[in-house]
Amino acid sequence: MEQNKNLGDILRRHTATFGPVLDTDLNGAHVCRLDFTAANALLQQTDLRNTEAFNEAVNQMLQEQSATIGVGGYLENRFIYRRSQHFDVAAESRDLHLGIDVWLPAGTAVFAPLDGKVHSFADNANFGDYGPTIILEHELEGVTFYTLYGHLNTACLSDLSVGKPVRKGDKIAEVGPHPENGDWPPHLHFQVICSMDGKQGDYPGVARLSERTVYEHLCPNPNLILNCRHLV
Repeated sequence: MEQNKNLGDILRRHTATFGPVLDTDLNGAHVCRLDFTAANALLQQTDLRNTEAFNEAVNQMLQEQSATIGVGGYLENRFIYRRSQHFDVAAESRDLHLGIDVWLPAGTAVFAPLDGKVHSFADNANFGDYGPTIILEHELEGVTFYTLYGHLNTACLSDLSVGKPVRKGDKIAEVGPHPENGDWPPHLHFQVICSMDGKQGDYPGVARLSERTVYEHLCPNPNLILNCRHLV
């Protein structure tokens, strides 16, 4: 826990040095925050198991705010994961989102925001899962940490190898289309992780609400890297 507290402080000290994660300006007027909580009446009325209908709802949400890109989700209490048995937990559902989602067109380039190497990767192909996923390993001020990129295109995994070096600004993937992206409306799930705890190519992106204190420490705010003014 102490290491992660230090990681948050380190990320804050380096905020101005991180490169963009996406090939778009997340601080423009075309960007808005999107609400995926149970308070969103449109989503409550949408069959979220139907990805086409879900995608139409996301586009409507963007149009209502005259935006083309939507952002948000860190520690948001979401009901949308109940569309998939992948997140079913008998005693308590997993609704707490641990990363930031950027909802934008498939094909948008994804870049490494700082130097590092490929820790692991996988195609988590379950319905409602990450789909193609890349996890990078970084080090700042002697502290090792990880960034996770989910819902990518399958082609991005073909040239990867564990330990492959990446430089800040390297293109690592593109935002994937559905159904290859885990069968979601196109978006990037971006997450910061303190320790992988032996996991490879996957890490929880959603947790139980009762686990908030634990995961808030394990997964600090990704906006410390994204620097999106709409999330401040």
